[in-house]
Amino acid sequence: MSTARCLRTGTVAAVVALATALAVPACSSNSSESGDGRSSATSSPAPAGSGSARNPHLAADKYAVTHLDSSQSDSFDDPVPTGTFHIDPAQMPRVTVGPVSIITLASTDPEYRWISSSAGVRYVDVSDGGFKEVAGMDAPGVAPLPAPALDAVLNQNFADVAQIQNAVKQGWDGMTWRRITNGVYSLVDKDNRVYYTTGDSQLYVFGLANNDKPEDGIEIIEHLDLKPFLGTGTTATGLPENVVGVNLTYDGRLIVASTREVLAFDRTDLDAAPQRVRFGEDETVSNSMAIDADNGIYIASNKIMRKIVWTGSKLSTEEADGAWSSPYDTGRRPPAVKFGTGTGSTPTLMGFDGKSDELVVITDGADQMHLVAFWRNKIPEGFQQKPGTRSNRIADQIQVTAGLPDPLPEFVQSEQSVVVDGYGAFVVQNIGAGGQPDRLIDVLANGPVDTPPHGMQRFEWDPAGHRWNSVWARGDVASTSMVPAVSTSTGAVFVNGYSKADGWEVTGLDWRTGETVHRTIFGHSNLGNGAYAIIEALPNGDLLFNSIGGPFRAKIAK
Repeated sequence: MSTARCLRTGTVAAVVALATALAVPACSSNSSESGDGRSSATSSPAPAGSGSARNPHLAADKYAVTHLDSSQSDSFDDPVPTGTFHIDPAQMPRVTVGPVSIITLASTDPEYRWISSSAGVRYVDVSDGGFKEVAGMDAPGVAPLPAPALDAVLNQNFADVAQIQNAVKQGWDGMTWRRITNGVYSLVDKDNRVYYTTGDSQLYVFGLANNDKPEDGIEIIEHLDLKPFLGTGTTATGLPENVVGVNLTYDGRLIVASTREVLAFDRTDLDAAPQRVRFGEDETVSNSMAIDADNGIYIASNKIMRKIVWTGSKLSTEEADGAWSSPYDTGRRPPAVKFGTGTGSTPTLMGFDGKSDELVVITDGADQMHLVAFWRNKIPEGFQQKPGTRSNRIADQIQVTAGLPDPLPEFVQSEQSVVVDGYGAFVVQNIGAGGQPDRLIDVLANGPVDTPPHGMQRFEWDPAGHRWNSVWARGDVASTSMVPAVSTSTGAVFVNGYSKADGWEVTGLDWRTGETVHRTIFGHSNLGNGAYAIIEALPNGDLLFNSIGGPFRAKIAK
């Protein structure tokens, strides 16, 4: 039997066991071909370099920005032990904050981390196996939610949507999804300052009052009202333009993305007029941006993927400066989890060895999505536009089946960015049986009340053929709304899902075979719901779980 093919007969368990014994990839039984008819056969992964270069203006190589690094790879180096672990979230060291704590960010001091949540920021001591808040500040204009009120809702066993709606109305003062846009795409710079935006388009720069004594508290170092820089129209969501998030170029320029433009600020003088690039009035951006070491800024609206270039003095959309734009396939707005009609992905960079294909990848907005790779820089000489693609800038696209049986559901879509390690890519399917108009209600119901979404798929880019190949798919594994992440040292990718039998859990799948190699089972506690946040780990192997009720340290390390 050729090791270039994946096994796809029998039950998932049998396939995985045999695949492991034979050291070949395991595929779900319905994934013998990709959506465009290609075989799932794959060769050994080609080297793609060691990942993006470290941005010297960020606090650390990993975790200093949402999606973990400047390339937005959702990959980390910390090892995570394999096996099955049963964890009661209520017994773990936790910082109670939220609802929704999107990421626990790096500090310049490895013994501490910053929490970026919908409520504001917290500074946490993670040394000696601990996880203890030492300072905190709510974002101005954000009504604080006391810990007892937060937990009074999350401690309930949800039976139906009406119960959730009433609990949020009574216990959380009618909070809506607009609050959970606070602090989604934030960062920590080399001076240990957090750049944090709110749903009201305010930018706050938080820092320690005394870097030598974190317990002295947090202060606001800078504040900038970004509304004057925004347009007055409404977006595709029917809402006014607002700020999406922030990132840093490799020369330290602050880049702010709104729902309809990109702005570049001098970080040392936020009062100075910014450079700006405005998008079409029929476009809406709902995700953040990747930035490469040459200060290319990669951002996708609901219709167009763009590379904008910071030249050192201006934002450029000129081809002579390396900028470009390309349409991609879009569709309808799904009923659950996803926010828009275009991509649900923050663009992710792929290929860094300088010798082979350099790409930026997203999932598109087609009702049954594709994984799409765009040429990041120069299009290879002689490359011909591929059938079914929207432009010659698209290197290749492939339908995502996520291991689901034919006929595919009406929607196969994702609100999460593509996880990338080398030339490998991993995507999840986020559309389940639910669907509430308010995404906060939706994310609380997704699992305990509504049947959660299932399905995920791993792909590999073939630089010789300039094409995607499917490696494996798992239609039996749930992933509700949390951002997956891969441990490159463990060789496993981690998702957060729910089952009636075991409740919430983090499931780890072998990057090469798709075999289940890790389970941290939280049970039916709602604290096991990651709610749009990202999965992380700590250097000793503990999971750092960004729960809807605040992050906690899941002590699984040996």
